[in-house]
Amino acid sequence: MTVTENLRSVRTRIDDACRAAGRDPSSVTLLPVSKYHGIDQIREAHRAGYALFGENRVQEMAEKSEALAGEGIGFAVIGRVQTNKAKQVAELAAELHSLDSLRLATALQRRLQGLGRRLPVLVQVNTSGEPQKGGIEPSEAPEFAKQLAGLDALVPMGLMTMAVNSPDRAVVAACFATLAAVQAALRDTTGGGWDELSMGMSGDFPIAIEHGATTVRLGTAIFGPRG
Repeated sequence: MTVTENLRSVRTRIDDACRAAGRDPSSVTLLPVSKYHGIDQIREAHRAGYALFGENRVQEMAEKSEALAGEGIGFAVIGRVQTNKAKQVAELAAELHSLDSLRLATALQRRLQGLGRRLPVLVQVNTSGEPQKGGIEPSEAPEFAKQLAGLDALVPMGLMTMAVNSPDRAVVAACFATLAAVQAALRDTTGGGWDELSMGMSGDFPIAIEHGATTVRLGTAIFGPRG
């Protein structure tokens, strides 16, 4: 199947999951994850109506941004970002979905101020408790939100998480329920906002949608195996 056909199939599955959860399909956005996939595949997805793509590695995002400059295509960085990559993220990323430290936030603030731009960000929360995954602890979220409030070049849009990879549906669901609880706590603390919940990938997005996901991140189901 082509990328276009895969996108149509995936969107149908997302819409079906929304209806099963009693939600409006328009409330869930598909973020195609283009990491390790080529420029031509991204262009095909763009022709099918998608303009924002997820990239894990800042260097790969930068290379693709250069190759696709002027074509109306943007990239959301969804992988861990080292502070020394803040300059490239500030210059090139359309969004950052993996903000996980005040140190990175401060570095981005400085770079963004110099560029005169603002960057939409999602705070990554480690809901699985796995040390190899990035993200702040759920209990740290209210204080982290307060610290971000002073960094006006960053625009907090919501939260992101990666669930544990488990065949146990209840274990996976617990990760997504935790993120929804963090969102509720932040809304209580800040008086609203934090509307975006980026959670759910190819193997678990229906469960994420049940728990309020507004963005699901799918790669292989769209672009095929990594090149």
